[in-house]
Amino acid sequence: MANHKSALKRTRQNESSRLRNKAVKTRLKSIVKDVRFSVEESSNEDVTAKLITAQILIDKASKKGVIHKKTAARKISRLSKLVNSAKT
Repeated sequence: MANHKSALKRTRQNESSRLRNKAVKTRLKSIVKDVRFSVEESSNEDVTAKLITAQILIDKASKKGVIHKKTAARKISRLSKLVNSAKT
């Protein structure tokens, strides 16, 4: 355990950011899962709206530093590819 005042503060900061990041990541996983499930159900209008929502959430997570920029790009690319292949 940390002994210095600054190290104790850093521990508190890390814990709060961990919880914040956990919430964002859980939301990301849920929306990605939702998009994939909608593609299987093949409801085209619904899938497009969910894809746009997923892209926005992934971009925000990347901007906040929760996930890496290239990870976000990869996730968006794979989801878009999945939705587009399902449409045709």
